[in-house]
Amino acid sequence: MSANGIRLHVAECDGGGPLVVLLHGFPEFWWSWRHQLSDLAEQGFRAVAVDLRGYGDSDKPPRGYDLWTLAGDVAGLIRALGESRAHVVGHDWGGLIAWTVAALHPRLVRSLAVIAAPHPLAVRAAVLRDPRGQGRATVGYALGFQVPRWPERSLRADDGARVERIMRAWAGPAWAASSDFADAVACYRRAIQVPGVVHCALEYYRWAMRSQFRAEGPRFAAAVSRPSAVPVLQVHGALDPCLLVSTAVASQRWIGGNHRREVLPATGHFPHQELPAETSALIAGFLSS
Repeated sequence: MSANGIRLHVAECDGGGPLVVLLHGFPEFWWSWRHQLSDLAEQGFRAVAVDLRGYGDSDKPPRGYDLWTLAGDVAGLIRALGESRAHVVGHDWGGLIAWTVAALHPRLVRSLAVIAAPHPLAVRAAVLRDPRGQGRATVGYALGFQVPRWPERSLRADDGARVERIMRAWAGPAWAASSDFADAVACYRRAIQVPGVVHCALEYYRWAMRSQFRAEGPRFAAAVSRPSAVPVLQVHGALDPCLLVSTAVASQRWIGGNHRREVLPATGHFPHQELPAETSALIAGFLSS
């Protein structure tokens, strides 16, 4: 699928109804939405999960890993799918992109559902105001990703063993101990070995850090500062150690009147995979309402 000047790979389950675009996070690809694709199609939605720029079978250009461009990819994808509007659902980085699409391309967005993804400005503010909480949670890994070349080698080493360590640290204890987790991380360990993926994935984090010290950072903050005009669903794991519940709550400042927040107990950073049936039901119920 061609969009915004690149080729994006998608997986689709068409239930004949409104379009739902599913955006994955790090270190995943479209397959992280395997449960929601079929669940949403069964509820009558046209569910499309995309490999984001740099991931999976999508193109891996040398640049374009800023939220401006990534939001443009999604906007172009909605149009390329032949629709004028879509429900946008995102997890982790996909959630940050989803917030940005709603801010920069509001006419294309019917509603917004974000999984383990506070508003980008809520994350930035929490890192500064809560250094022992969100600051420690974010800087602990994101700062290490700024070093050239070494993070790429470390994520690919031993057939992607570090991917498993990261996901185990971020997951809730029940999922981390399950056979489903073992199967999932084996898939993501293989995915990080695809040529170019690991460098592109790290460029997301490098732009986020670099932009704070350049003029594009304040410009981006101004562009996404207006509260969302579309309905917003937030789903967050109570045990998420990566993006904290308190940061998700602080996103209220950038949300309009139609809003729902669900915090899932005993769940980590991957609610859509840890509790797939419950998460699918929350998304489908929100979209239907």
